[in-house]
Amino acid sequence: MLEVFKSTSSKVILGLVIIIVTVLQYHFWIGEGGYFPHQVLVQQIQQQAEVNSELKERNRILAAEVYDLKNGAEAIEEHARLDLGLVKPHETFVQMSTISTHYKPIYIDPNAKVDLRTNEYADEPVPEQP
Repeated sequence: MLEVFKSTSSKVILGLVIIIVTVLQYHFWIGEGGYFPHQVLVQQIQQQAEVNSELKERNRILAAEVYDLKNGAEAIEEHARLDLGLVKPHETFVQMSTISTHYKPIYIDPNAKVDLRTNEYADEPVPEQP
């Protein structure tokens, strides 16, 4: 078998075959439309499909809200009450607080000597920094 590659023409043909295979492999893996660019495009398409599905859901909700506003007085009344704070005659407005009841109130004794930077009681005044 080594006798086949002793001639110059067979060496040239072998060299050309190696170059052609290398070029084809480059185009297959890295070139335009190759495997790796294709995988990047597939990933981008998948991400865009997720964004599109979120936007479709948002558009569906907005379309339902527009339909309610055009065809029903209840939605308009709800928006007027929530956004503008409108109250019908002979109604009492009650506003509920959303502040948690588990907070620790902060009371500052005006006569106490407290270093507000460290929140510790101090026996002597703290010098001011320039």
